[in-house]
Amino acid sequence: MIDIQPFCKRLITNLEKVIVGKKESVELIVVGLLCQGHVLIEDVPGVGKTVLARSLAKSLGCSFNRLQFTPDMLPSDVTGVSIYDQKKGLFEFRSGPIFAQVVLVDEINRATPKTQAALLESMEERQVTVDGKTYPLPKPFMVLATQNPIEYEGTFPLPEAQLDRFLLRVRLGYPNPPDEIEILDRQQLHHPIETLKPVVEVKELLDVMEEIKKVYVSDSIKRYLVDLINRTRQNNDIYLGASPRGSLALYRTSQVISAMAGRDYVLPDDIKKLAVPVLAHRVIVGTEARLKELSAEKIVKEILENTPAPGGDFTPSQRK
Repeated sequence: MIDIQPFCKRLITNLEKVIVGKKESVELIVVGLLCQGHVLIEDVPGVGKTVLARSLAKSLGCSFNRLQFTPDMLPSDVTGVSIYDQKKGLFEFRSGPIFAQVVLVDEINRATPKTQAALLESMEERQVTVDGKTYPLPKPFMVLATQNPIEYEGTFPLPEAQLDRFLLRVRLGYPNPPDEIEILDRQQLHHPIETLKPVVEVKELLDVMEEIKKVYVSDSIKRYLVDLINRTRQNNDIYLGASPRGSLALYRTSQVISAMAGRDYVLPDDIKKLAVPVLAHRVIVGTEARLKELSAEKIVKEILENTPAPGGDFTPSQRK
């Protein structure tokens, strides 16, 4: 196997030049990248959501586009449009900003549901269909979306189908006082992102993405993972549980977090670490649970506590 741990450390260290005191959130962004997934960064304004997404894009040797979602935005503003060329007598497709390797969708929940839906095909199939013709997106392809909590005015909640297409939901939170002082010091003369340089080549990134898939997941870990997913579907406080896409997401992310720790096999603790960021945004809390002020995160944590973790040896040597 390629030694993935140094690769991850190099990328995380570069991101931490800009993002202070949020190592766990930075690690999750890298997990999403290596899983070839998309990440939803959700939090209140001003905590660094957009800066984190821009920092990742600058750390990679990839093409980058930014979409600022607004209520008057149209689907064609995302995907592109066919324009009639009078000289040639043909319709010519002009690609939209979605045609980039890393796409930052800023404030995704400020656009109307129709415009939000323009992302569905590109996020799942890595392609865009306009006027009956399909155009492939570049590799790698990653959507980093930021959103403010839906309680804020002027926002539209994301539909379940779109939430399910996000591999992870990451929250940053406010920095603690020492970290906030460090942020002030770092930005006294200029913003650190201005001097951020790429530390990864596209070919190296693609090779690591393929190597991740070789991380061993034992049968007992698979049963534990599926048991957690099934419990979200059977929980009385949950109206709609996690889909099979959620199972695959937990499976892939656990492989990455294991490789980041220098292992070629998954442990139950890897599943526990990822369960909330992978599953909480995929489940719909029931009406009675909302009245009791139970959040999806709290319910997933309770499921984790009540689900017995497997024991034994989880290394590849145990493979039959």
